[in-house]
Amino acid sequence: MTTDFADIDPNHLAAILYQPADDVDTMLADFANELQRGGIRVGGIVQRNRKDATGQQNGMEVIDLTSGRKISICQPLGSGSMACKLDAAGLAEAAVVVANAISQQVELMIINKFSKQEASGRGLRSEFAETIMAGIPVLTAVPLKSHDAWREFTGNRGTTLLCAPYAVHDWWRNISARIAASKKMMPARPAA
Repeated sequence: MTTDFADIDPNHLAAILYQPADDVDTMLADFANELQRGGIRVGGIVQRNRKDATGQQNGMEVIDLTSGRKISICQPLGSGSMACKLDAAGLAEAAVVVANAISQQVELMIINKFSKQEASGRGLRSEFAETIMAGIPVLTAVPLKSHDAWREFTGNRGTTLLCAPYAVHDWWRNISARIAASKKMMPARPAA
């Protein structure tokens, strides 16, 4: 799917560029929780990797930021396997979460990752496009190996952030200040 984002505000689109050693999932979840405690309507999903008793990853789930509901997005491949296969049903549920957040006109959409699936045209790629076209600020994480695909998808628009909480907070302060200023400049609607 090719989408033209020429008319979007490029400041509304931010990607945290990360490497495998970075715990971007926890950083996104903590950021979302902090904003929600401050009264910001945040929608979308964050990822959490499940671990077994020995600390080995044995699955992945996403958390609906609006309801807190956990959605498994991984089909385990059997005992002894160190990998998992993405679960199409779980991804479909995650897509519904994002669509619902768009319809609720959240103030910020967090979609956990733009990675291999989205780079190849699958995963939550359509939901990214729908959110961007709706004008909702989007925050995601992009692994270094998918950065070129992200730039191609966005038409090289948006902001690339360091994988550091201060960078994400600075971006949000800038965006929320711009949004507040634009609301003040909008003419009042006449009473009916």
